[in-house]
Amino acid sequence: MSLTLTRTDLLKEQNFIDGQWRDCINGFKHEVADPATGATFASVSDSSAVDAQMAATAAQTAFDGWRALPARERARFLKRWHALIVENSEDLAKIISREQGKPLAEARGEVAYGASYVEWFSEEAVRSYGDIIPEQVGGKKLMVTKEPVGVVAAITPWNFPLAMIARKIAPALAAGCTVVAKPAEDTPLTALALVRLAEEAGIPPGVLNIVTSSREKVKEVVGAWLTDTRVRKITFTGSTAVGKHLARESADTLKRLSLELGGNAPFIVFEDAELDAAVNGLMAAKFRNGGQTCVSPNRVYVHDAVYAQFAEKLVARVEALRVGPATRDDSLIGPMINARAVDKIESHVQDALARGGKLLTGGKRVKNDVADGPNYFAPTVIIEANHDMALASEETFGPVVPLFRFSDENEVVRLANNTPYGLAAYFYSRDIARVSRVAGRLQAGIVGINEGALASEAAPFGGVKESGYGREGSRYGLDDYMQTKYHCQGGFA
Repeated sequence: MSLTLTRTDLLKEQNFIDGQWRDCINGFKHEVADPATGATFASVSDSSAVDAQMAATAAQTAFDGWRALPARERARFLKRWHALIVENSEDLAKIISREQGKPLAEARGEVAYGASYVEWFSEEAVRSYGDIIPEQVGGKKLMVTKEPVGVVAAITPWNFPLAMIARKIAPALAAGCTVVAKPAEDTPLTALALVRLAEEAGIPPGVLNIVTSSREKVKEVVGAWLTDTRVRKITFTGSTAVGKHLARESADTLKRLSLELGGNAPFIVFEDAELDAAVNGLMAAKFRNGGQTCVSPNRVYVHDAVYAQFAEKLVARVEALRVGPATRDDSLIGPMINARAVDKIESHVQDALARGGKLLTGGKRVKNDVADGPNYFAPTVIIEANHDMALASEETFGPVVPLFRFSDENEVVRLANNTPYGLAAYFYSRDIARVSRVAGRLQAGIVGINEGALASEAAPFGGVKESGYGREGSRYGLDDYMQTKYHCQGGFA
């Protein structure tokens, strides 16, 4: 299989500011590496605060014109953008696979998923309704309208380089906001290609701007937006530590924040669960993108009565996963994003084994004729996991499944909730009364009940506790980019 593009013009390496592709002011470059080989294959602008400020200026200048467009006209731009994403989906998938490492089949799925948000919000743009409040005092008319918050800064992660930025930009533009965006340092090319298609769709200059940088320069770029009074909202997906930093540093200007942060998702298999369905759900939830997702199950609790049977079924499925690069059609698990990620996974496995865990499969780096790069790690199952292990409290962000035992419903709900995080939770049971009880007691923004694949553009995505606040997708997602205005009009007596 080749990752050669049909449209080479989608491979952009410059910033896009005020409708123009331009090098950063300092002229520096940041290298992009292929996780499958470790080799550099592109270089993008390594921007500074000056570039970030230029982008904010362009966005602020374009804001009045963009917000004044009728919602249906903004929707038409988004529909054209969506059509171009679908038309160029294969090239976009190849770019994702090349810079992020996920198998091509998964990359195609990500393109479709990201495109679904653009289509959804093109339709939601025309449904931002206000209210007429029933008359409270004679002679006064009370109205409520919704308006765009202003310039939005979108900061996105590397694990879903197209979907995460699409589900931030699309509602912002639909609401009438303008955008400055900063993609992850490891995966800027997908975001740049997406913006190239937005340009082709005719989105006006300054409405959508993107600035790239290295890890060393990211604080400078984002810091410029955090202190800029013209930027009225920050939307961020990433770690809880960075989310807290953004909240602190933006406090002086009281920006609106949407934070989709880290998780430590529990996956509970009760004794009455349909075990094959539970294994299927865990495979879908855990091994998507090699376990590099924020909703990936980190702690798998299995009832004593079915523990051995579940582990046996799971190992058979895990050992069938083929590890390799996106250039092979049969690859199901790609490389991890970089060496730091592999080091963390390996340290979690070694810590678990040192603290009483038993390895059933995997547990080591992979290096062979197929997976011959530096960042591959074998899908892993560890039994007899306990809460002294690092992987019980820290996101592994890799293809490692630890199986914890439990015997009591109240006990497992307490353990599931015993974390500062609350993004996703999963459980399997055929007891309808238990389904109602447990779903209500789990402290998470997203709950999968006898289901491991949760994502949908029609559903609200977001967490509670230290997993952040705000919701992406669904009809609620537009509200995060709008502010409510109350009108009180007199003179009707």
